[in-house]
Amino acid sequence: MQKKLIIFIPSIEGGGVEKNLFIISNYLKDKIKNISVITISNKFKNKFNNKIMFISPKAGFWNSIGRRKKFFFALFLLFLEILKDRNALVFSFQGNIYCTLLCKLLGIKVIVRYNSAPEGWSSNVFKLYCFKYIFKFADHIIVNSKDFEKSIKLKFNLKSTCIYNPLDKKEIIKKAKLKSKIYFDKKKINLINIGRFTDQKDQITLLKALEIIKHKVKFNLLIIGYGEEKNNLINYINQNNLNKKVKILPFQKNPYNLINSSDIFILTSIYEGLPNVLLEAQVLKKFIISTDCPTGPREILLNGNAGYLFKMKNYKELAKLIVKCLKNKKLMNSKIKIGYKNLNRFDYNKNLNKYYSIVSSYL
Repeated sequence: MQKKLIIFIPSIEGGGVEKNLFIISNYLKDKIKNISVITISNKFKNKFNNKIMFISPKAGFWNSIGRRKKFFFALFLLFLEILKDRNALVFSFQGNIYCTLLCKLLGIKVIVRYNSAPEGWSSNVFKLYCFKYIFKFADHIIVNSKDFEKSIKLKFNLKSTCIYNPLDKKEIIKKAKLKSKIYFDKKKINLINIGRFTDQKDQITLLKALEIIKHKVKFNLLIIGYGEEKNNLINYINQNNLNKKVKILPFQKNPYNLINSSDIFILTSIYEGLPNVLLEAQVLKKFIISTDCPTGPREILLNGNAGYLFKMKNYKELAKLIVKCLKNKKLMNSKIKIGYKNLNRFDYNKNLNKYYSIVSSYL
């Protein structure tokens, strides 16, 4: 008898991880009869096909509790679900350390998907220890970039499988054609950054770069996201008289028309896994400037052949690259074409089928 598949994602927050969660879950529902999702973020129920059993508290206040609390409440729901029927396979997208421990204690097979390179939390000794010793008990580890795969092999001697993010080009292009309410001044260079307002995403480096060139270059910057660093970003914008040049927006249901209206996408992350936003920018044929952070950007940008790479936190180098773009449009167009031609690595159906192949081998 085929096992039931339980997808574990305690906190759904609207970023790249979640985009892949929805795509992968809804693809698997046509291949697997008994599939459920456990999460504390109940407001995202409509993102899942109604064939998927949605296991979550019903009260709205659960969405506002902290991420750590969501992890433990979700683990309790997972524990109860496994007790009901031990013929299960768990596919964890988040809270992987706790989920792996619980599954192994209960004798349940578990697949974990990791989306952020371990370099991002290298100062957290406890987490590094857990990564090294606990994930040896996971039945399968999936990562989303080749560099990530190499990194955890080198650092932790752990075997993993790289599956690139499935990229729905048709959906991105379709939504990009919808009109945007945001005004873009075509007489200026329009820059865009999308990501959570956290230390990891490091948008302050972008603002520092623009402070250097604000009297040399006519630009507008749109920053889209949410997070604890929002007030720090606003304060920097105000203190450096960037108010008329920089606009901050909350996360958008459709960011693609905004990317499509911009000229350059800029990523300033200190670490990633495989940033979806860069792939989406390539689909829409936008020029990309990104940090050469672990992992993903170098892989996506083909070692700099499909865009510009700069050292993390080096705002002076970023400032020079923005100016360089304006002086060599021909080179920009050449790099855009190279990136677009190589998007087949992220083929939607091919990569989703890889997920199904791994999951089905444990059912």
